[in-house]
Amino acid sequence: MRDNEILSRINDLVSEEHELRGRLAAGEVTTDEENARVKELEVALDQCWDLLRQRRARRGVGEDPDNAAPRPAGEVENYQQ
Repeated sequence: MRDNEILSRINDLVSEEHELRGRLAAGEVTTDEENARVKELEVALDQCWDLLRQRRARRGVGEDPDNAAPRPAGEVENYQQ
């Protein structure tokens, strides 16, 4: 996945999150449904941002960014800040 594809995916996920919040406000989904899907979206966003950072880091040290790979959700979600 190229940088522009990752950024497009990030935009799609953010749009879905906004749409979901609107659906919650309109009573089309329950709070539990919204919370569960938002958690999935957050994990997917974290994975996308991590992959983009990996690609940029590889490029920055002269390596092939296409060798970057998505990391498992559990790994990405347990990073220390």
